[in-house]
Amino acid sequence: MDINDMIKPGMTHEETFLVEEQHLAPHVGSGAVRVLATPWMIAFMEITAHRLLAKHLPEGQSSVGTHVDVRHLAATPLGDSVRYRAEVLAVQGIRVQFAVSAWDSQELIGEGKHERAVIDVARFLKRVSAKANAK
Repeated sequence: MDINDMIKPGMTHEETFLVEEQHLAPHVGSGAVRVLATPWMIAFMEITAHRLLAKHLPEGQSSVGTHVDVRHLAATPLGDSVRYRAEVLAVQGIRVQFAVSAWDSQELIGEGKHERAVIDVARFLKRVSAKANAK
C-alpha cells in the first residue's frame, strides 16, 4: 500500500505532557534556569508527530525523525502542562513534513517544521545490525 493512501495533508494529532523535573533545562544540561528544556520541547513535538503516523501505518512500519527546524518562543515552568500539535503538511515518497507547535497554559511556546521518514522496521533493523557488526 502506498503511503499517500494512508497519510494525507491536513491530518492532525495533539498530545499533552506535564513539565516534570527531568524536563527542566538544568537536568539535561541545556541551561541553568528551571524551565522546560528546548531538547524536551523538540522531543515532545517529535513524539506527537510519530504518534500521528503510528495510528495510520500498517504493522511492520514505523517512522524516524529526519529533520527539525523549530523556535522555542517562551519559557514554561515546572508543573505546567504543554499541548503539542502536529499537522501533516506534505507527503513526498517516504518523507512526511509536519507543522509542529506547542502551547503551555498561557501562550504559544514553540513552533516550526519537522520531517519523518516512514520505514519498514525489519529492513531498518537489519541495516542497523549490519552497521553495528561492522565495527
